[in-house]
Amino acid sequence: MRLETRKLLDRAFTGSGVLAIVLLSLALVVLLAPMLVRGCGAIFFTATVEHRRVMLEKFERGDRAAVEAEIAQAQAAREPVYRWLAGFDAQLAADDGLRRSYAKPVRELKEAVHKLLGPAPGSVRPMMMRDQYGQTRWDRARIKLAGVLYREEWDYSNPRQGGVKVMKPRAADFAGTSLEPMFAYLEQNAGRMLLPRRTVYWQFITDESYDSHFFGGIWPELLGTIYLTVGALLFAVPMGLIAAVYLAEFAMENKMVGLLRTCISTLAGVPSIVFGLFGLAFFINTMKVSNSKSVLAGSLTLALMILPTVIRAAEEALRAVPHTYKEAALSLGGSRWRTVWSVVMPAALPGILTGIVISMGRAAGETAPIVFTAAVSVGKPLSLWQAFSQPTPALSWNIYNLATEHEAVDEIRHVQYGLVLVLVVLVLMLNLAAIIIRARIARRLRS
Repeated sequence: MRLETRKLLDRAFTGSGVLAIVLLSLALVVLLAPMLVRGCGAIFFTATVEHRRVMLEKFERGDRAAVEAEIAQAQAAREPVYRWLAGFDAQLAADDGLRRSYAKPVRELKEAVHKLLGPAPGSVRPMMMRDQYGQTRWDRARIKLAGVLYREEWDYSNPRQGGVKVMKPRAADFAGTSLEPMFAYLEQNAGRMLLPRRTVYWQFITDESYDSHFFGGIWPELLGTIYLTVGALLFAVPMGLIAAVYLAEFAMENKMVGLLRTCISTLAGVPSIVFGLFGLAFFINTMKVSNSKSVLAGSLTLALMILPTVIRAAEEALRAVPHTYKEAALSLGGSRWRTVWSVVMPAALPGILTGIVISMGRAAGETAPIVFTAAVSVGKPLSLWQAFSQPTPALSWNIYNLATEHEAVDEIRHVQYGLVLVLVVLVLMLNLAAIIIRARIARRLRS
C-alpha cells in the first residue's frame, strides 16, 4: 500500500472516530439534558403554603409561628370562595329545580376546588393524605386552577377531524347565579390563596415518601439501591477474582477450560430477566434464603448477573501484565501464588477496577432481576439486618413503576425525574470515584 493511501485511510478512520464520539456526546446531551433539568425540579421549585404546611405537620420542619401565620393569611384569602360555595349549597337545598339543574356542575366544581385548595375549614378530615392538603407545587396549582376555571369538552362536529378537545369556561355554566363572581376572584387571587415561594428541598433525597410519593422524598429507594449494589459486589467480586486468577494463571489450556470460557462469555449476554426468574426459582423457592422477596435474594441474583463481566475483565487485566514481571518474581524465589498475589494482581488492579465499575453501574441500574427477587413499590428504609429478610424499594424499579403503573402519573412527574436524576448522579459518582482510585493506583505503580 502506498504511503499516501495509508495516510489518507488513517485520517479517514481518525475522522470517523472523532465524528462518532461527537455524535454520541450529542445524543447523550439530547437524552439526558431534559431528564437532568426536570429532575432538578424535584429539589428546586416554587412551593405553595401547602408544601410548608406539610413540612411542618408531617416532618416537623420550619418555623412554626411563621408557617401558621402564612396558613392564616391563605385561609383569609380563601374564605370568600368557601362562603360562595356554602351560600350556593343553601340555595340548592331550598330550590328543588335549581338543585336538579346544578347538582352535577356544582359537584364537579367542588372537586376541582378541593384539589386546588384542599378541604374547607371545619369539614370532615379526609382519610387519604393527598386529600388533606391542596397543591404543594405552584406549577401543579396552575394546572388545577385551570381545571376550576374551565371544563373539558370534546367536539365531534367534524367527522374528518375526529374529537377535538375544547375548554369551556365554567363561569358560563353559572351565569346569573351567586357563584359567577367566584371564578374571577379565583383567577385574580390564586397567588394570595397559595402564597407561592421559591424553595430548595434538599430533603427530597433523605425524606421518606408519604401516600405513594405524593409527598416526601426518595430515601428508601436510594438506600435500597445502595444495599443491592454493594451486596452484589460483595458476592461477585471475590468469586470473580478467584475465577479470573485460576483461568489466567493456573488453568491448563484444554477443551474443558475453553468450554468454561465459552459458558462465561455466553452468560454475559443472557437477558437480565432470565437471571431474575432464576433468582426467584433458585434462591427463594429452592434455597429459601428468605421467605419471599429480600435484599439478600436480589443481591445474589445481581451478583450472578455481573459475575461474567467481572471474570472476563479481571482475566484480561491479568493477561495484560507483562510476562517479565512474573519471570523476575519467580527468579527471586517467589512461589507461583506469591507472584500472582504480590506482583501480578497489583499491576492488573487498574483493569480489574474498570470491570468492577462497569459491573457496579449495571447492578445499580438493572430492573428486571430485582422485580422478582427484591423490589417493592413502597416501603420504609431498611436497617442492615432487615436486608437479609425484607424487600426494598429501588431507584430503577420505582422509576418504571411510577412512570407506568402509578394511579396519578401526571401528579408526580417531578418524583419520576428526580429518581432518574439521583440514579444517574449515583452511577456517575461511583464511576468518578473508581476513575480517581484507578489513576492513583496507576501513578503509584509507575513511581
